[in-house]
Amino acid sequence: MFGAASVSRRHGRSAAAKLTYFAVALVTFATTTATASATTARPAVRPTARRPAVPQLDWADCGDGFDCATATLPLDYDQPQGATIKLKLIRLPASDPSRRIGSVFLNPGGPGGSGVDMVRQVGKLLYSDEVRARFDLVGFDPRGIRRSTPLHCFDSLDEALGVLTPYAFPFTRPEDRAWEHSDRLLADACSTHAGPIIDHMSTANVARDLDLLRQAVGDAQLTYAGYSYGSYIGNTYANLFPGKVRALIVDGVLDPIAWSTGRGNDARTLPFSTRIGSDEGAAVTLQQFFELCDRGGRSCAFSGNAAGRYRNLTRRLLDNPLVLPDGTVISYADVVGFTLNSLYDPPTWPKLAKTLAQVEAALSEPAVAGDDLQTELTAYDNYPNFVEGGPGVACSDTNNPSTPGAWATAAAAADREFGYFGRPWTWLSSVCAVWPGADHDRYMGPFTHRTANPAPCANPMSFPSRGRPPPTRREPQ
Repeated sequence: MFGAASVSRRHGRSAAAKLTYFAVALVTFATTTATASATTARPAVRPTARRPAVPQLDWADCGDGFDCATATLPLDYDQPQGATIKLKLIRLPASDPSRRIGSVFLNPGGPGGSGVDMVRQVGKLLYSDEVRARFDLVGFDPRGIRRSTPLHCFDSLDEALGVLTPYAFPFTRPEDRAWEHSDRLLADACSTHAGPIIDHMSTANVARDLDLLRQAVGDAQLTYAGYSYGSYIGNTYANLFPGKVRALIVDGVLDPIAWSTGRGNDARTLPFSTRIGSDEGAAVTLQQFFELCDRGGRSCAFSGNAAGRYRNLTRRLLDNPLVLPDGTVISYADVVGFTLNSLYDPPTWPKLAKTLAQVEAALSEPAVAGDDLQTELTAYDNYPNFVEGGPGVACSDTNNPSTPGAWATAAAAADREFGYFGRPWTWLSSVCAVWPGADHDRYMGPFTHRTANPAPCANPMSFPSRGRPPPTRREPQ
């Protein structure tokens, strides 16, 4: 969720976790909710409100076979004729227009991920030739994110990174306090500079936008594929507009109750980023990496009791961070954050193994560390509003403890139970304790409405569900 790998700047190193876990697809580890009830869903717009206008999309060629457009939509669906926002879209047109069925809307996750980037970068590789022949693939940047009307709390990314701590996540009590101070700086900046979008960034409003975009492309019902956090967009849409679902695919499914409210009194003591169980899933996946690496022998640079080597490596970094010849410091948090990023993408695991072996060697002889080691552990994605965009959605959607100290307690408990990833997954949401925005039109359940058509769901095998096998994913037809 929020960010990319650790950055090579004194005030930016927390991008390894504090940014990564809001921007990386937030994969969680419970199945979607049951659809036992056929109760009528909450209306997308209050009955007394005037219906918002369907936007006109003027598609224009934007290179390499793609078309782009801008949609004008209400800022506030309670006042659909009031202030507006702009949403940026891209489409890969169906390759066989004579057999075209409609559009597939896509979201890659986050919150904060760009659907425009997703379609442009991988649209021509998604699904089968037959699917791409019969469907337009449509991506959009959700409200508050990237090219759409963005949440900006700073004048530049450098200024935003300047409020962050110099480590990926806190481990000691002094680091906890510094992290909490960083959260207050971010919240203060957003309180001063964000503008009205900060109070209208909930996933429910994204779902309402999606329903208007569905109508704008001429589809009677929605065909949608959402990955990771994108599954929550699909789940929310299905409960707000159950009769408008043609085909809904949710993959890497997060538990919508754990995300939004928690169960019972969970939200009083557990942040949403702890409730969703991502630390447990990451711990399981790390063990899979260790087992595969050891099985690979010499072909894996970190083989030979990989789990033990990792444990010793991280313990040494806790006692004595690695100082590279140029003065760059590589800490426990940097290595754990880099590991967590890599676990999302199994094809990069050979690079993860090589990097861990390099860090291990450099702890004994820092001079052997090459420039590529610093680049791997300190690179970051220059995303314009990573810092505030992810929290703008997540804090709007979720109930969380009211005191910052709850994060320290939850983080320590999660680390004791699931090892390396309890702290990073818990602390990533700590700014929600002081977040200044509040979307009163958010949707908090129930998540039990029966859709007009079934909604296939899947959990990636690298992030297993808790005690349940992942269902089979099906392509739209």
